[in-house]
Amino acid sequence: MPKSREDQFRALLAEQREEALRALAAAQASLAMVAEARDQAGGDDEHDPEGVPLSREWARVDAAATEARARLDEVDAALLRLETGTYGVCRSCAGAIPIERLRIRPYADVCVPCGSRSRR
Repeated sequence: MPKSREDQFRALLAEQREEALRALAAAQASLAMVAEARDQAGGDDEHDPEGVPLSREWARVDAAATEARARLDEVDAALLRLETGTYGVCRSCAGAIPIERLRIRPYADVCVPCGSRSRR
């Protein structure tokens, strides 16, 4: 991959990383708020004063945090592939991942055919 294209993807991945970090920070802040609400409810961890089930809110926000962590891991792995010269190479078939796919999903590590096969 030409150096100029690598630089473009490095910048795109840096943006994706910042976005994942912001999402993770927001989810962690929300988890702290839910924990505080649970504590203020006096041990009733099922409902806050307005009747919203805290366990459901915790599960929703925890899922968002898990997704943000996973995205951060994917982006970091893609940045490592850029450093090692394996960025844009399918980990399954060793073929090239099309630039169009990388523009849409810059942390992709498989080509579309291999990704489709793995979901079946």
